[in-house]
Amino acid sequence: MNRDLNEASILQSQSETTTDIYFKNTYTIVSTVAYLLGVPEKIFQNEFGSPRPEVYERLEKEKSARIIRNLCMLRTAIERNFGYINEKMTFEYKGLMSMPELIPIDAITQLEQDHIHIVKTHSKLVHYIIDINRLIMDRINNCKDFFPMWLNWQYLREIFIMPNGLTEEGTKVAANLYYMNKNFYPYRMYMNWPPTDQGNILYNDKKFVTLLYEWNFDKFEDFSKVSDAGSRTKDNIYQFLEDSGRTVVVVDCENSDPYKLCAVFNHLETDILEKIARVVLFDDVHTTDAWAILKQYVHVPIEHIVIERIKQNKSLVDIRLTADACKEFYQNNTDSFIIVSSDSDYWGLISALPDAHFLVMIEREKCGPDMKTALATSGIFYCFLDDFYSGDNEEIIVNALVLETRKYLDFTVKFNVKDLMSHILQATRVTLSEEEKKQFYDKYIKSMRLAIDDNGDVHVELNSWK
Repeated sequence: MNRDLNEASILQSQSETTTDIYFKNTYTIVSTVAYLLGVPEKIFQNEFGSPRPEVYERLEKEKSARIIRNLCMLRTAIERNFGYINEKMTFEYKGLMSMPELIPIDAITQLEQDHIHIVKTHSKLVHYIIDINRLIMDRINNCKDFFPMWLNWQYLREIFIMPNGLTEEGTKVAANLYYMNKNFYPYRMYMNWPPTDQGNILYNDKKFVTLLYEWNFDKFEDFSKVSDAGSRTKDNIYQFLEDSGRTVVVVDCENSDPYKLCAVFNHLETDILEKIARVVLFDDVHTTDAWAILKQYVHVPIEHIVIERIKQNKSLVDIRLTADACKEFYQNNTDSFIIVSSDSDYWGLISALPDAHFLVMIEREKCGPDMKTALATSGIFYCFLDDFYSGDNEEIIVNALVLETRKYLDFTVKFNVKDLMSHILQATRVTLSEEEKKQFYDKYIKSMRLAIDDNGDVHVELNSWK
């Protein structure tokens, strides 16, 4: 039924362990956090380190990120050596700029270039900490867009905010906590968290995000956003495509997730994907419109077939997919198929084409154990769509949301403002000159805006008379 695959390889591939063989770590979030916290540049250049140099280089060009980084660097430097610096300032009348061995002068210089003035005359050291805390509080929201939409920003924001940090007492409490647990802080950089011995909390995205949610008494479970399918899964897919003469991907849109499939194609090697002749989406009229925009994000030829229903309670997707797959095999010399579906109905298709080769992509929660066992027993490799990194799927998700929003608004909220103007004049029996009509139209009609109350109800607001 399928080409020979090493049985041990198949069984290992189906294993749902969390070792790096099966999952590949991602470092986008931890690299961004490390940059903003002020982790030294040399850490980013270490080939064995977690923070990635390309993230450092990208954020260095962003003023808002650069400001937060330099403020955090200064805060940590002062916290590390507060007593010694304070003594120098009090008894030797030294300023921050005269202590390059203790203070990152480049950070102060960059802040000045970005129009943030730190150095002041006759200021107590603790007031520097308070001023820095205030600046961070005021500006940290400018960095929100450097992180994905799915990550809880409020949780993330808090790690940069010193608790009660605008008071001398608050800074003292934070300093004592930092001194007692300094070795637990990531690269010894100050942050707001419950410090415990967790190893390197910036080791990878999965570890950091999991801990971040735990610190807020929450649980993070969508691990496809913080890790990618490992080498074993991808190597089996690559080997399947390399051994194929002509491969077609058939997708059951009713039983698959367009965003997860997008993640698969976007995280496989492009030159290997060229072995795929085409992807055929077998779609029902009642499934999500996201399938229609998938081709904008996947660099593989896609054919989108929307199948109408004869009976409203009966989909014809599975019948059409099976028929077209058989046609591909017998008429187009397609010898290999990748089936994207968690539906066990397609076992009939696999059984009907014993000379074809199959690879199946399923979703972990949608596919039962019997189907997985049948695939493994028959030597058919399967993998989970859920395992592929989806943390960078934000663009297709937002576009799908915007598309659906526009459809909903076009259906529910639609009127012509010129017709509205005519109605107003007729209903009020007011006679206006053309100039008066124009002035009223420009001031009250064109300036209308939507307002949303706490219950989510929408109403239209007009400018007030005064």
